[in-house]
Amino acid sequence: MSRNSGGGGGGGRRLAAIASHLSHSSLGTPAPIAGEKEAALATQPIDGPTIFDKIIQKEIPSEVVYEDEKVLAFRDILPQAPIHIIIIPKVKDGLSRLSKAEERHVEVLGRLLYAAKVVAKQEGLDDGFRIVINDGPNGCQSVYHLHVHLLGGQQMNWPPG
Repeated sequence: MSRNSGGGGGGGRRLAAIASHLSHSSLGTPAPIAGEKEAALATQPIDGPTIFDKIIQKEIPSEVVYEDEKVLAFRDILPQAPIHIIIIPKVKDGLSRLSKAEERHVEVLGRLLYAAKVVAKQEGLDDGFRIVINDGPNGCQSVYHLHVHLLGGQQMNWPPG
């Protein structure tokens, strides 16, 4: 699998890929979306099953790069950097987004960040990387299962988005 450095035009392709998985499931059929921002604004925040639940259950294939008893990390299907890994908790436990976190989630939140460190080392990102957690429509969240984006393999710019 080649790793693309996707600067900005990949949002529509990413959503089309996600939509293709969702449209064949009981998770609903999303409307056609032009980009990541539009998808986030059109997505209804849900606490029910998401595409990530299907990945955890191995119903949808993914390229897993790390797994332990609490988290799963896999390559993003349409990377926004040469290395783009999604890290998710295996048990959602109400964590549809970071703003829903409670004190009982402290351990799994720490585990997500530790997994990001382990994967970054494994991927050879010794010169640095970026961690992103999108929260809610204005944060451009399009899948309501808390997840961490690990981005690297290129010089990042500031400010983001």
